[in-house]
Amino acid sequence: MSKIVVLGGSFGGLTAAFELKRLLGKTADITLLSDMDKFVFIPSLPWLAMGWRKAEDITAPLKPMLERKGITFIHGEAKGIDADASKVITGTHEIHYDYLVISTGPHLAFEEVPGLGPYKGNTECIFTLDQAEMANKAWNRFLENPGAIITGAVQGVSCFGPAYEYAFETDAELRKRKIRNKAPIVFVTSEPYIGHFGIGGLRNSKRIMEDEFAKRDIKVITNTAVEEFVPGEARLKDGSKIPHKLAMFAPAMKGVPAVAHLGNPRGFIPVDDNMRHKKHRNIFTIGVAVAIAPLEQTVIPTGVPKTGFMTVKMAKAAAYSIAAEISGSPAPASYEMDVLCLMDMGNTASLMRAKPLLPPRQESALKEGIVYKWGKIAFEKYFLWKIKHGLTNLP
Repeated sequence: MSKIVVLGGSFGGLTAAFELKRLLGKTADITLLSDMDKFVFIPSLPWLAMGWRKAEDITAPLKPMLERKGITFIHGEAKGIDADASKVITGTHEIHYDYLVISTGPHLAFEEVPGLGPYKGNTECIFTLDQAEMANKAWNRFLENPGAIITGAVQGVSCFGPAYEYAFETDAELRKRKIRNKAPIVFVTSEPYIGHFGIGGLRNSKRIMEDEFAKRDIKVITNTAVEEFVPGEARLKDGSKIPHKLAMFAPAMKGVPAVAHLGNPRGFIPVDDNMRHKKHRNIFTIGVAVAIAPLEQTVIPTGVPKTGFMTVKMAKAAAYSIAAEISGSPAPASYEMDVLCLMDMGNTASLMRAKPLLPPRQESALKEGIVYKWGKIAFEKYFLWKIKHGLTNLP
């Protein structure tokens, strides 16, 4: 019986584990190790920060959903990987594997900008459940005495979407409360232009996003690096200083310490078209942990985003490859990275499509409309239902 270990209990890890079990059944012993004991629907974290969702609305415990499918769940943290000996090292024991699937997500590199982050810094973040809950408390305090807001993405960021959503959502909520006039909003980003998103833009995304920010009276500063955040003030590397009452910024990402040695200098892991490690043939990597070279070198460093949509497709590609190898079946077709994303914009939303992920592309689109807002709400409900029942084979 093949022993398969999956690291991570979010989109990628759960999809890989459920698909491997579906494909291999009793011929594989599958263990999922996660430092979280619940699944979090990450796309809804900006809504939680706004008070539009509660934690229980967008989470589900991992242990029962995995054990119902015959998958062993270990609530713990990987401390290291011994790739030569094929074992995962935790704080208490070692777990041997025949195949390893790494879906650990990122280390959020708050330390790269002084004063960045909600723990030891002066800004909020909405990339994890606890951060979004902290951001919601900060938002409620802000509403008692509103003032200037600054939000965006520092240098090196690859995941720009949540910062865009936060800017649009704060605008919408403030207008709903009829206090938008008390809270100027500034959006600061390392992108060379608004609507770049780390992927070279999507057709006319630059013009559309310029119009959307202008329509909402949100000031935009692009192609900018942040020197530091001090209490009540963001200091940019060009010498500008922006005072604020509330700041929310996306950090750059790195590979998590346990697996970083398997990857490039920032700890992201290079893979082939089937998500297999280029040196260690029994290790597969999916999601944010994967190394993707940027399309171009921008003046201010930016990275390439890896969305939940991409992560799920990577997880299926890895699972199909492992299952084919174990069962002796023909190798599956390789995965060409593409993206489909619904971005909330407060009172509306946008659909973004890029195939392949980086240009030149066969398909590229950015469309805005209320129908995509409804679509994002519906997808949240659908995906949570699907993942709770282990039905990752569904669309």
